[in-house]
Amino acid sequence: MAKSVLYMSMSLDGFIAGLGDGPGNGLGDGGLRLHEWLGEPVAGYPHFDPPGVSGQVFAEVMATGAVVVGRKTFDYAGRWDGDHHGVPIFVPTRGTPPEPQSGWVHYVPDVATAMREAKAAAGDANVMVHGASLAQSLLREGLLDELEIHLIPVVLGEGRRLFGSDHVEFELMRVLDAPGVTHLHYRVLPSS
Repeated sequence: MAKSVLYMSMSLDGFIAGLGDGPGNGLGDGGLRLHEWLGEPVAGYPHFDPPGVSGQVFAEVMATGAVVVGRKTFDYAGRWDGDHHGVPIFVPTRGTPPEPQSGWVHYVPDVATAMREAKAAAGDANVMVHGASLAQSLLREGLLDELEIHLIPVVLGEGRRLFGSDHVEFELMRVLDAPGVTHLHYRVLPSS
């Protein structure tokens, strides 16, 4: 059965984007540092080919069968030109959604609908989750199964944080160390 997995690069002090993130500056000031572990793109976005352990982790990311992404993250990323590794993209959206750029993009009314439809579309593959606010909403709703945190040895000092003030417990499932990044895989524990 498909699991929902947040894949997120994060600084040691908990930021996933630098200050001033927005359209045209999706990762904010200094935020590109959080994605250096991917290396340089080897083809059209979002194709990278990092070496070694990071390559293994990236292959897992690209084996997902659907994407659920927060609207802000989706817009800041230029909507990925309507394609993220050839799988359906589900975007929870309040109000009237814009016209989808492709048949891959599906605007839905809420996070529960997004996750339900993404898991159905993914089949046996996992669902990739993108976006800090979306992740917080999914955690509150009990709809996020796992997290893969790409921990970068840098302190940004300010920007957009991954976690809010909600209390959540995790179980560490895997630690993979690679040049410039430690990949931490967690399972979300049921709330008590």
